[in-house]
Amino acid sequence: MSAKPRTVQCPVCSANVTELEINRHLDSNCRTPAATVSSSSPRPGFFTRKKDATQATAPIFKIGKRPADPSSAEETHRSTSFSNISNPRPAKRPKTSLAADENVVPLAERLRPTDLSEFVGQEHLTGPDSLLMHLLQGAQGLTGSMVLWGPSGCGKTTMARLLAKRTNAVLKELSATSSGTNEVRAIFEEAKGLLSLTGRRTILFLDEIHRFNKAQQDIFLPYVEHGQIQLIGATTENPSFKLNSALLSRCRVFVLERLTDQNVVDILDRAIERVSPQTVEDSAPSSSPQGSSQSSSVATIVVSPSTFPHLTAKVKKSIASLSDGDARTALSLLELTLSSPSTMTEDTLIKSLRRSVSTSYDRTGDPHYDMISALHKSVRGSDGSAAIYWLARMLTAGEDPIYIARRLIVMASEDIGLADNHALPLATATLIACQNVGMPECRINLAHCVAYLAESSKSTRSYEAYTQAEVAAKSETTAPVPVHLRNAPTRLMKELGYGKEYMYNPSYAHPVHQEYLPPHLSGEKFLKEPEDLSGKSWDEAILNRWERECNDGQPWEGRKTFSIPKTAE
Repeated sequence: MSAKPRTVQCPVCSANVTELEINRHLDSNCRTPAATVSSSSPRPGFFTRKKDATQATAPIFKIGKRPADPSSAEETHRSTSFSNISNPRPAKRPKTSLAADENVVPLAERLRPTDLSEFVGQEHLTGPDSLLMHLLQGAQGLTGSMVLWGPSGCGKTTMARLLAKRTNAVLKELSATSSGTNEVRAIFEEAKGLLSLTGRRTILFLDEIHRFNKAQQDIFLPYVEHGQIQLIGATTENPSFKLNSALLSRCRVFVLERLTDQNVVDILDRAIERVSPQTVEDSAPSSSPQGSSQSSSVATIVVSPSTFPHLTAKVKKSIASLSDGDARTALSLLELTLSSPSTMTEDTLIKSLRRSVSTSYDRTGDPHYDMISALHKSVRGSDGSAAIYWLARMLTAGEDPIYIARRLIVMASEDIGLADNHALPLATATLIACQNVGMPECRINLAHCVAYLAESSKSTRSYEAYTQAEVAAKSETTAPVPVHLRNAPTRLMKELGYGKEYMYNPSYAHPVHQEYLPPHLSGEKFLKEPEDLSGKSWDEAILNRWERECNDGQPWEGRKTFSIPKTAE
């Protein structure tokens, strides 16, 4: 007795069909003759809808009307299958990250140099005779750990990447603004394993390294000390103040200067060449050196000048000036210029670019101290125009006027001093005016005080006297006060002779002499006389230059008053 064929349930009509006939049953839209279908099909019940012979089947199986002939149905099925192969369904769109999409990457990032020969600026580091290049050309081709110190946009990150590429080391990049010691420690362990297995070194580039506090910086010490990692730190702050001395002693510090306007223009020209549509032109044919009839032409790449007609030489110079030596800012302004309408006039474009640049000024950074130093030295040098300029630079950048007023009070005593006793009250009044009036009106009070201090006569007698007295006081801190100068509020002190031989000066109609210094300093002169030039230097070349540049070539009138000090002989 033959075994009964196994049946399966059709996923469309729920009929039980033999395993051998299920494919044909599906191809015929569930219209297979009844002989092939088991009679054990479920009867319609409460949860089952009665099937209508004319009811449409599920859309997924609507391939088209199949012929009843099984052979035709099979041929139709094959043709349908091949047609699906020839016209495949569109593949799903691959997922892309924003970082991989060049359209969202800033122009400054897309145009980074790929070789040190393309690096613009910092000739003292990239030149053939520089110390850094000699290190790269050494036997091992290693530069050691270093700190790149320079302003924003001067090429610190680019230089670190190019150095890693030149030394064939593995480069790992982190930013101290978003990373901690855990990420750094993981890179160190990976670098140790890579060095032991392959002998290949790892360079860790840590941007904004000054954001790590001095305790966090200690994590670098053992790995840098044993050469397991080569650290390249980038910072805009002075490493002497922001990095601990132990780390500094293990790293070389390379200073990157702010880019010049010509450097920025060169960067802009290269960028324009990269983003502009280019055409290849053949130059005139030239004969071969052997004198044969064969000729060769040289292909040159030409950038069409009409591509960006609004990008004139004046606009490029303005971009270089507005960027203030920051290549990233310059390329951002260039990107803004390229996206502007070509019909925009030159003056309108420059004004728009100027409004789009924000002044970068950090009240706690080096520019803060550099500008106040420039203001102070301009006042000391009696250059009123320069002093007013630096005042304006600080105020327009957002400096606190109270801070400037307090510094003016210091200048009034340090540099003007006894030469003009009205300077200190004016500076004090300026501080009160700034506190009561505020910006923007108090800028007038500050300008008044700065101009007065700059034009006043200068004297450092009191300042120098205190400096010398401070040195003497620190050298002998236990020197007793002379007995005749001591206070005697009690009978016992009077009996001990306190103040006994003191001569009360107002009681005499003439000058009196008595010693006011401790015995070991008797006769010492800390406060010098106004005409005393001892200790001052006399440089005839510097004086001649001043007479030529600042005094219309006329001799300084002080030549008649003061004789040349002995120190100048």
